[in-house]
Amino acid sequence: MSHDALMPSRRHILTSGPLAASGLLVAAQGISVSSAPAATPACDDGDEATLAETEGPYFKPRSPRRSDLRESGIEGRKVDLSGRVLTRSCRPLAGALVDLWHADSQGEYDNAGFRLRGHVFTDAEGRFLFRTILPGLYPGRTRHYHVKVKAPGKRLLTTQFYFPDEARNAADDLFRRELLLRVSPVAEALQASFDVVLA
Repeated sequence: MSHDALMPSRRHILTSGPLAASGLLVAAQGISVSSAPAATPACDDGDEATLAETEGPYFKPRSPRRSDLRESGIEGRKVDLSGRVLTRSCRPLAGALVDLWHADSQGEYDNAGFRLRGHVFTDAEGRFLFRTILPGLYPGRTRHYHVKVKAPGKRLLTTQFYFPDEARNAADDLFRRELLLRVSPVAEALQASFDVVLA
C-alpha cells in the first residue's frame, strides 16, 4: 500500500472528533518519515496508554507540516526525536498526526510565528521523526517537549515528553517519570525517542 493511501484525508481529519476543534492541520506538503529509526523497547499487550498532560499556554493551531524544525538562525544542541504510535495491543498506527512544539534554547516560545513548531504523520509502521533542538529552561519548568497525537478512530492525546537526569525534574509539578524520553548522544546530536500508546 502506498504512503499516500495510508494518509487520512485532510477533510476527514478536520471534520472528525476533537482534532477538528484543535485545528492542527494545514494543506498537505509531502514529507516522509520512512527514515525514522525503529523503536526498540518491548511492547506488551495491554500496555497502559500514554499519560495525558496539559497543553500549556503556548499551543498554536495550524502548525506547518514538516519534520525538520531546525530553521536558519535557530541555535541549540541538535536532537533527533523519534518514536512510534501504537495501540494498547502494540499494533502500529499508520497515518497518525504528531504535532510538536517547544521552547528555543533560551526558553522562549515563538508565539508570533511557527519556529520550533510542526507536525508529521506516522508511516506504515507507526513511526515518526522530528529533527529539532534541545529546549531551553524557563522559570517553573524543567526541559520538555509538547506533543499532540491523533490517530483515526482514537481520542486526541495531549502530553509532554521529559528528559532524564534533569535537575529541575523533581521541582516541576507537571513532570511525570512515565513520560521520560530515552536519550543517547550520537556524534553532535542527541537521539531521543518515545513510543506513544493510544487508548
